[in-house]
Amino acid sequence: MTSHGVIGTIAIFAIVLVLVATVIFFAQRYKRCPPDKVMVIYGRTKGGKASRTIHGGAALVWPLIQDFAFLSLTPMTINIDLKNALSMQNIRINVPSTFTIGVSTEPSIMTNAAERLLQLKPDQVEEMAREIIFGQLRLTVASLTIEQINQDRDSFLELTRANVDTELQKIGLYLINVNLVDITDESDYIESIGKKAAATAVENARIDVANAERDGAVGSAGQPRQGDRGCQEYGRGGEGPQGGEGRRACFRQSTGITRRIW
Repeated sequence: MTSHGVIGTIAIFAIVLVLVATVIFFAQRYKRCPPDKVMVIYGRTKGGKASRTIHGGAALVWPLIQDFAFLSLTPMTINIDLKNALSMQNIRINVPSTFTIGVSTEPSIMTNAAERLLQLKPDQVEEMAREIIFGQLRLTVASLTIEQINQDRDSFLELTRANVDTELQKIGLYLINVNLVDITDESDYIESIGKKAAATAVENARIDVANAERDGAVGSAGQPRQGDRGCQEYGRGGEGPQGGEGRRACFRQSTGITRRIW
């Protein structure tokens, strides 16, 4: 084999080796993001930003100058046992509730999550969210009366959702669902409101029934029966033909006989 043949063989081998190394490099550094996670690429990123967040898809992570980590999108359920929260009327109430939260996939909110939650464990994230929810729930209760909280639950939930969600977004989270278990107070003010409403409803129902019975009695008294008409005609008709028919109708009414007997 000539020297030219040897050099050509070495060149081909080198090219194949480079291609294989390139394929292996891209295979190892091309990172795919699962749908239930957010991938955070940090280090030297485009635009001089602290990090780059990706939900779904994939991206090439360059060695040495970049690295990556994942944030889970799995929802977290937090039980909030709020007690002795002061309402607008200075009445303390208990508002046990359940909040479901998770990492948001909105681009700006994902960036907040990357900056504030990336190195935290799930229990640390839950504890941080719990403190935010406690504070905002107390603030919401303090801005409403007992009647507003107890009678208009939908408005109370919407106001709670707005207040809590705004603060959670600052750390990269968002509110998925909120469920109020029950609302009670130690002074039994809410129970008294319920008893008063029930008594008022019962009294209104009794009045409606009495009015209906009175109207029915008046209507019945104003319409004479058929037999009564016959007696009246008998009184007006005397002994003529009409009087005879009226006499027979009056007789049938008084005796209960419905068949004509003459």
